[in-house]
Amino acid sequence: MTLIRYNPLRDIERTITPRTFSQLMDSFFDEALQNRRGTEGTFTPAMDIIETENKYEVKLSLPGITKDNIKLDLEHRNLTISGERKMSEHSDGTRYHLVETIYGSFSRTISLPENVNRDSIEATFENGILTVTIEKDEKAVTRNIQIR
Repeated sequence: MTLIRYNPLRDIERTITPRTFSQLMDSFFDEALQNRRGTEGTFTPAMDIIETENKYEVKLSLPGITKDNIKLDLEHRNLTISGERKMSEHSDGTRYHLVETIYGSFSRTISLPENVNRDSIEATFENGILTVTIEKDEKAVTRNIQIR
């Protein structure tokens, strides 16, 4: 067995300093492309899924979006939440010096479990947080089967 001395900076050096010219070029173009697509296109809003004894809650962080620009679709067991964050139009010669907010469309789809009541789905939108509440269906809850 070969022993290698532990160097805590080795992993950091690998990510910061490219070892070959090819890696240098890859990192250069990756960063350039990431910065270019910043303001418009698609984005992925943060999502939390919470389960309690009686229900599921899906929360999406959607600051800067109105509820009119959000759409919820339920097809079979797939719940799709989609929408768009639009950049406001300024015609009075306004110039942006920095734009870090990502604008464009988004779509998130989650597969719901078997034990949900499809008729109980409700959505609220408050302070930029979309909350979708889905009640559990007591009839569809998994049960134990005794082996004889």
